Amino acid sequence: MMNLEWYRIFMHTARCQNLTKAAQELHITQPSVSYAIKQMEEALGMKLFHRQSKGVALTVEGQALLQYVEQSFALLESGHKHLHNLKQLHEGEIRIGASDSLIKHLLLPQLNAYHQAYPGIRIRLSHGKTPDITKRLIEGEIDCAVLHLPMDDPKLSIEPLAVLEDCFVVGEAYDELKNHSLTMKELASLPLILLSPGSRTRIFVEQWFADQGFQVKPDIELGSVDLLSEFARLGYGAAFISRSFVREELQNGKLFELKLIDPLPPRWIGFAVRRDMKLSMAADAFVQLLRTSSEGMK
Repeated sequence: MMNLEWYRIFMHTARCQNLTKAAQELHITQPSVSYAIKQMEEALGMKLFHRQSKGVALTVEGQALLQYVEQSFALLESGHKHLHNLKQLHEGEIRIGASDSLIKHLLLPQLNAYHQAYPGIRIRLSHGKTPDITKRLIEGEIDCAVLHLPMDDPKLSIEPLAVLEDCFVVGEAYDELKNHSLTMKELASLPLILLSPGSRTRIFVEQWFADQGFQVKPDIELGSVDLLSEFARLGYGAAFISRSFVREELQNGKLFELKLIDPLPPRWIGFAVRRDMKLSMAADAFVQLLRTSSEGMK
C-alpha cells in the first residue's frame, strides 16, 4: 500500500542528501526519517539511498523514482491551491439559464454585482424559453435557472424572485386611445404583437384572453422583447410586454400603455436549482445574491 508520508520524507531526504537536515525541514526526528525510508525500501524491495559517512545519495532506482515523486507533489500542491481559490471564490464558474428578456431586464444588475465581487469566476449564460431552460437544469447542464412561474417539478427547488406587471403598449399611431379604457373585445380587435408560441409569456396572455371568452391570433409573432417594443413604437399594433421592460420608452413617450377595463393579473419570476445536486461554491454565492436581492425586486 502506498504511504504518502513515506514519499514526502523520501523527497525531502533526496533534496537535502542528509537525514538530519531532512528531519529538521519536516519537523520530525532523525530516527523517524530513517525508519520511514527503511520501511519504504522494504515495501518496494529495492534500495533508494546509498548510506555515506556525511549523508546519503540516491541510487539509480532512487533517482528514477524522485522525478515522479516531485511531479506528484507539485500536482497535489496545484490541486490544493486550486481548491483554496475555489473556496475563496477566486476561481470557478457559474452556469445560468434564462430568457434573453429576463437576462437583460432583470438579471443584469445581479450579474454585474456578482462579477464585480468575484471577477475570477467565469459566468456562463445560456438563453431559451422556460421549458428548454428547465430541461437543461434537470439534466445538469446549468446550475441555476431563472424562469416564469408557476413551475412545479419535484426535482427542483423553486423560490420566487420578482413580480412582473404586464401591459399592452402602442406607439403614436394609436394616440387616440390614450384616454380611452378598452374592453376585452376592443383590445382583441387590435393588431396584436406577441412573443412566439411556446413561451410562458405567450401561453399566459393567450390563457388570459381565453378566460374571458376570446381566442386571439396575433398579427406579428417575434422572438425578443426588444422587437416587440420596436414594432409597437412603429405603429404595427399593441405589444404584450412587461411594464418594467419598457419603463424608459413609457417615460420618454415613445410608447404608451393601453388602459384596460379588465386589468391583467401580475406574474412571478422565480429561480430554481436541483434538489439532488449540491451547488458549487461559486453557484451557491450567486444564489445567495439572488435571495438577498429578491426582497428589493418584489
